[in-house]
Amino acid sequence: MAAQTQFSGGFENAPVQAAHAFRAAMTVMARPGEIRALTGIEPPAPLSLAAGTLLLTLCDPETKVHLAGDTDTDAGRKWLTFHTGAPIVSADQADFAVGTWRALGPLNAYRIGTPEYPDRSATLIVECDQLEQRAAVLSGPGIKDTARLSLPDVPALQSNATLFPLGCDFFFTSGDKIAALPRSTQIRTEG
Repeated sequence: MAAQTQFSGGFENAPVQAAHAFRAAMTVMARPGEIRALTGIEPPAPLSLAAGTLLLTLCDPETKVHLAGDTDTDAGRKWLTFHTGAPIVSADQADFAVGTWRALGPLNAYRIGTPEYPDRSATLIVECDQLEQRAAVLSGPGIKDTARLSLPDVPALQSNATLFPLGCDFFFTSGDKIAALPRSTQIRTEG
């Protein structure tokens, strides 16, 4: 297989594929705990299919992106810039940040919005080893009774939820799978 370049790996039919990806991303954000498939592109390693597809769907030249840890590669920077025009920035300036939970930490490095503009917060795309509908119990808007989702750090995410309407929103990705956790979601553990 030929080495990937910044010009390859994008959507083949951008209007259709981006629309499908956008719908999947908004669905999981509206229904915390739901897991969907998200594909359409081939990002450079170590970005997952879902994380790369999400970045190409949601980013443009006005969207500031922070690549954390291993995701901050020359190939990743060139690929993202070519396909979206998004500037690469530090964590405190980011609209979106992508990386593993450990690489993204600590959460207080990211914007949480202001009382006047709570929407001016960062959305973190957390690359996970796996996504499963187990472990943490979720409740709140978009959830009929409760839902479950494997989360990387329940106490940190619970602290984020206490900031509502401020705080960060999260997408969790693994391979071609995506789930989301808006800041309005309440989280508890059983046991």
